[in-house]
Amino acid sequence: MSAIRIVVALLMLAFGGSAALGQDKVVFGTNWLAQAEHGGFYQALADGTYEQYGLDVTIRQGGPQAPNRQLLVAGQIDFYIGGMTTIDAAAEGVPIVAVAAIFQKDPQVLLAHPEAPFGDVASLRGASKIIMGKDTFFSGYWPWIKSTFEGFSDELYEPYTFNPAPFLADPMAVQQGYVTSEPFEIERQAGWAPKMFLLADYGYQPYSTTIQTGQSLVEENPDLVQRFVDASAIGWYNYLYGDNSEANALILRDNPDMSEGQIAFGIEKLKQYGIVVSGDAETGGIGCMSDARWSEFYRQMTEAGVYKAGIDLSRAYTTAFTCKGVGVELMAQ
Repeated sequence: MSAIRIVVALLMLAFGGSAALGQDKVVFGTNWLAQAEHGGFYQALADGTYEQYGLDVTIRQGGPQAPNRQLLVAGQIDFYIGGMTTIDAAAEGVPIVAVAAIFQKDPQVLLAHPEAPFGDVASLRGASKIIMGKDTFFSGYWPWIKSTFEGFSDELYEPYTFNPAPFLADPMAVQQGYVTSEPFEIERQAGWAPKMFLLADYGYQPYSTTIQTGQSLVEENPDLVQRFVDASAIGWYNYLYGDNSEANALILRDNPDMSEGQIAFGIEKLKQYGIVVSGDAETGGIGCMSDARWSEFYRQMTEAGVYKAGIDLSRAYTTAFTCKGVGVELMAQ
C-alpha cells in the first residue's frame, strides 16, 4: 500500500470508517475544461481517496457551453466549482450554498508588459486600455477597482476575447488573466514574462473555487457533504505535495488541448502565491472559510455597487464542514 493510501486509511479510521457506508454516487461539475486548477479533485479520484470515503465520483468537465451551474440549480448534479456567486443565489432565493473554499486567494491577475511603467494596481490607471471580460467589467473586480483606487474610468475597458494578440501588440495595454494560466501562454507566444498584479494581494478578497451544493443536500445528507469536502481537501494536499502523475494523466485525458508544461506552471503558481494554502487554511486545512471573510467581501462589493444591502449571507454559505484541520499533516509527506 502506498504512503498516501496508508494516510487515507488512517484518516478514515479517525473519522469512523465512512468507507464502510458503501459507495454513494456523486456527480461533480467543474467550471472549466480540465486543468491544474482542478487538480486536487482529479487527485482524489485517481488515488482512491474518494473511494476510501465511500464516494463513487464522476467529474463532469466544464467549458464554454457546459451548463454545470444550471444543472446544480436544477438538482441534476451534486456539487459544482464556483466562486462566491452563492451571494447572488441568496439574493434571488435560489437554495445553493458554498460548503468549502479550495482557493483562499482568488487567482485573478492584471498583466502588463515588462517594460511598462506600472508598479502596482493603482498605477494601472495609466494604461492605454484594460482588456477584460464583460462579467469582470460589470460585476467582478472592475467595480471594486473603481471604488478602491482613484482615476479609473470605464473608457479603459476593452472586451477580452481570450486572444492575447491585442495585449501583445500594445506595450501600454493591460489584460486580465489567472496567475496559473495566461502568463504561461503569453511567455510561450511572446518570449517574455509579463508583470503580474495579483488582485488578492491588493485587498480584493473573494474566495475562489468554492464547492457549491444544494441546501437540500446539506440538510438531508450532511455526512455525504462532509465526506466529499474532506476527501477533496486530502486530494488537494496530495496533488500539491505528493505524487500527482495519475491526476495529471486524467486531466490530459479529459482535456487533450492541455499541456504538461501548462499543468506544471499552474501547480508552481498555486504554491508560490499561496492560492490554496494560506490564511485560515494554514491551520484550519484546505477549504477553510470564515464568517468574517464572507462579510468583508460582501461589504466591499456592496460599496462597489455590485450587491444590494440586506442580503442574508447565511443563505449563501456554511462553515459547518471546514476548518477542522483535515489533511494538514500531508503537507509534510
